[in-house]
Amino acid sequence: MLLYLMRHGIAINREDPDCPPEVERHLTPKGIARTRAAAKGLRALRIRPDEMLTSPYLRAVQTAEITRAVVDFPIEKIRRTDALKPEAKPALFFEEVARLKADEVMCFGHAPNMDELIAHAVRAPMAFTALKKAGVACLEVQSFSPLKATLEWLHTAKTLRLLGE
Repeated sequence: MLLYLMRHGIAINREDPDCPPEVERHLTPKGIARTRAAAKGLRALRIRPDEMLTSPYLRAVQTAEITRAVVDFPIEKIRRTDALKPEAKPALFFEEVARLKADEVMCFGHAPNMDELIAHAVRAPMAFTALKKAGVACLEVQSFSPLKATLEWLHTAKTLRLLGE
């Protein structure tokens, strides 16, 4: 299985006086534009997920919805899961993904959780990546029991935007 892990785009700053509660933090106009441009890079890479999973937090949902529109994925097939919340344990996420019958799965979440998922998948003792906003990592999962995966690539949003141009 190819597993794409995308961090949400640029969201409203926590320090902004108009910032809503954490669960409702939304993408900024700049975040929307850059996420859309990064998604065009995914389209250029011919990413065609069979499944999309997202954290239920608004900024991740918005990132999923923007990406799905660009890669032509049905909106009704996006599934929200607590396994992608910022504090979720990696093992819970991989248990959920293991149940999917899919060749390619795209997931939308948060830092540092996405980096923890990468480390867990490749059996690293700690996170060794720092996925930037709207950046994407691709893992190839050979086995879920025991979990065995390799990090195929990691692109920043800037690289994806360049690929999409």
